[in-house]
Amino acid sequence: MDTARLNWDENGLIPAVVQDAHTREVLTLAYMNETSLQKTEESGETWFYSRSRDELWHKGATSGNTQKVTEIRLDCDQDALVVLVEPNGPACHTGARSCFSDTLVKKEEEAESTGRFAIIEELETLLEKREQERPEGSYTTYLFEEGVDKILKKVGEEASEVIIAAKNRDRQELTWESADLLYHWLVLLREQELPLDDVLDRLKDRHSGKKNV
Repeated sequence: MDTARLNWDENGLIPAVVQDAHTREVLTLAYMNETSLQKTEESGETWFYSRSRDELWHKGATSGNTQKVTEIRLDCDQDALVVLVEPNGPACHTGARSCFSDTLVKKEEEAESTGRFAIIEELETLLEKREQERPEGSYTTYLFEEGVDKILKKVGEEASEVIIAAKNRDRQELTWESADLLYHWLVLLREQELPLDDVLDRLKDRHSGKKNV
């Protein structure tokens, strides 16, 4: 990595915005110096510089909540970084998935995600959060704690219900059962650590050869 092109501040630091590589959720804001950036590149996991402790620190070294780096981007002024990661646990020292969990300003009309498949992205993010935090009383927590056999059983049951609803020509039942199947399928992907983006990329690959579709 050519660190000479970076515009370090007067303390030899550069801000690094850490972002989930799949959901694009902002996880934390930290600082890097040249050494921590080099260690990040060499190890494939995030290293930062603590301004309060005046020392390097490896994210997850004690907690186990490491961050696997997939890409590092540089802004147009070369004075800030975006680090795309695959997090292995919460990013925040409080145990929260993201350090940006508190809302300061929220416009109600813009509060909800937009787009036809926004709910899928929201659900994928929520499932990852449920797997990491395991809140008591959550059905999703129950599925993750029961393990893959239970999840597979539910996927099979819901697939059967979809088939029955379709055979019965019951539009409402088919809608409900399809939603249940999609939810349990996403839980399965999360349990298997298979990002939905990988599945979508495969669909794109197939779509590129349209004559075979």
